[in-house]
Amino acid sequence: MIDGIPVLDGIIHAYNLHPSNYANRHAAIVSQLITGMVAAMSVPGFSAPPDVYLRDWSIEETARLVFTESATDLAVYHVLPLNAFHDGMCSLDKAIEARQRWPNRIICYCGVDPLQGQAALDELDRQVELLRPVGVKLYPNSWVGAEARGWRMDDPEVAFPVFERAQKLGLKVVAIHKAVPLGPVPMDAYRVDDIDRAAIAFPGLNFEIVHGGMAFLEETAWQLARFSNVFVNLEVTSAYVAIRPKVFDRALSTLMSIGGAVMLDRLVWGTGAVAFHPQPLLESFVRRFELSRETLECTGSAQLTTADKRKILFDNFATMSGIDVSAMLAATAHDEFTLPGTGALQRPFSTHRLARA
Repeated sequence: MIDGIPVLDGIIHAYNLHPSNYANRHAAIVSQLITGMVAAMSVPGFSAPPDVYLRDWSIEETARLVFTESATDLAVYHVLPLNAFHDGMCSLDKAIEARQRWPNRIICYCGVDPLQGQAALDELDRQVELLRPVGVKLYPNSWVGAEARGWRMDDPEVAFPVFERAQKLGLKVVAIHKAVPLGPVPMDAYRVDDIDRAAIAFPGLNFEIVHGGMAFLEETAWQLARFSNVFVNLEVTSAYVAIRPKVFDRALSTLMSIGGAVMLDRLVWGTGAVAFHPQPLLESFVRRFELSRETLECTGSAQLTTADKRKILFDNFATMSGIDVSAMLAATAHDEFTLPGTGALQRPFSTHRLARA
């Protein structure tokens, strides 16, 4: 909690970027992209050297970083179906452990590769049985073979069977990685226009654009204005609030440019921790960030209030997922991550095992 506002991080990662986890040549490219982006976009003093990232993070290390080094209260762990890595990069096993150990702290999404056809549907069934997740995470590329293959959210043969199965299984959210291409791959699969038909065909599902605001801003703004079941997860975009607040201001301005300030009701906070350390992003957003005069004039909106920031940081995820996050928060009052004494946060990147060795 920061300044009285509860915080739910819409996506955290327990990476396994160690070379022993590389299944093909694409894994090294993705790992280099992550470390390069983190180095370029992190606040000084809140980044770690590549050797800290390029290894197998345990879920406990990830949880400790998120809950004891930052003001984050709850978080969402996504099982990643990146088959360039043997375990998908953020494994199902870590999600199972998280749900067993901290069911009131960590919410899970399962993850499958739609290009695997019936095998993807079978895997979705299996993961739902194991995790009882609220959503499914998808990537617009498949790295099963030598080449990265793309697919579209409006493909009735590839995508729609996954959505139909997800809906049948009771999932509420389909989260799709967009806007940030993972290496030298065609950009087409990372555009957002293919979400239109999916949102129309499956009004009972909410579609979460992960990395919304990083690219295709106007197209995303039109989707927010037209489809009430489209949400934006600010992962990576949120890093700008601490290092380039004018860029973050432009992202919010554009996302509100069509539908107005009510679009703030469908923005979900996300940092991608352990990639980006959550604390400087939270402090910048809550304590320093204000919409610029130009944004207020262009959108006709009022300045962000504490209530607006709380919606982005906490309440909007409840709207999207249907989860009673307030009840989850209440259940964490005396768990192992409750800060003792003065409640002082641990130093950044001080709680993982390499730092403690």
